[in-house]
Amino acid sequence: MTTTDSPSAARQLGATGPEVFPLGLGAMGMSALYGPTDRDESIATVHAALDAGMTLIDTGDFYGMGDNEVLLADALRAIPRDRYLLSVKFGAQRDPAGAFIGFDSSPAALKTSLAYSLRRLDVDHIDIYRPSRLDPRVPIEETVGALAEMVQAGYVRHIGLSEVGADTLRRAAAVHPIVDLQIEYSLISRGIEDSILPAVRELGIGITAYGVLSRGLISGHWSKDSTAEGFRAASPRFQAENLDHNLALVETLRTIAERKGVTVAQLAIAWVAAQGPDILPLVGARRRDRLTESLGSLGVTLTADDLAEIEKAVPAGAAAGDRYEAGQMAHLDSEK
Repeated sequence: MTTTDSPSAARQLGATGPEVFPLGLGAMGMSALYGPTDRDESIATVHAALDAGMTLIDTGDFYGMGDNEVLLADALRAIPRDRYLLSVKFGAQRDPAGAFIGFDSSPAALKTSLAYSLRRLDVDHIDIYRPSRLDPRVPIEETVGALAEMVQAGYVRHIGLSEVGADTLRRAAAVHPIVDLQIEYSLISRGIEDSILPAVRELGIGITAYGVLSRGLISGHWSKDSTAEGFRAASPRFQAENLDHNLALVETLRTIAERKGVTVAQLAIAWVAAQGPDILPLVGARRRDRLTESLGSLGVTLTADDLAEIEKAVPAGAAAGDRYEAGQMAHLDSEK
């Protein structure tokens, strides 16, 4: 499904979720996984996003071991609560050294995580709360049932999921309405198109698409001389021959982007947005200049001819390398 509707039109998260600005802000990189961070610039970027009209801010309680939530609390403290929506992931377990050691989406762990997030974020409710991955030890019905209790108690407004497959989506939706599925989706990560995208549309669930620039790989700013730190250092797509192959794809996109008078990043974001009004791209900007560039994608309208040309340049499956290293891929219900 594609659309040529205005890319700047507001989008609704699923059949039962809130209406949001057509881009969401992903805050993870402000605290972790992509090299050195700048707290003042991060806060300034959050403020710039709100000033531009952005409403949805996405975080996780394990981003920077809770630091990302504290950072957002500082950034949002003087902002009226009705001006923004918080999307929060929970469940990823980490040891004192920061290593990821599994997932826990049991009701007790869920409620504990929620309590700590509310305190760190300094809010009385979270707008969309979701497990970061499927916990293989806990039936999804049990997790969603506990989340439904938190909705009823007023601590959570809506329930979301992340990186789960079509069967899990259907089982979850049978317990309580799910407003959105957060999942990686970009020109070079299109695995959702086979079964997951049809399932969310059947169920009235929206998509919040992260990784729309594939961690900067298809932003037009990455090169062979760029330094891969944090997540990128272990990502298969940033390694050796894979990187050469993937950057060649970027150059084909650059040709199209230059002809339209836009940047590669703007073209890539606009492509995700053009796949349907039920898809909300999340942009992981942690600097104001990158945020400004991403916001420029809202002025990019892709015609049917543009979409066909992009598809020819970067067809599904064109990327070299998996989107995560093997250990993390094994945790993705969406890939099974």
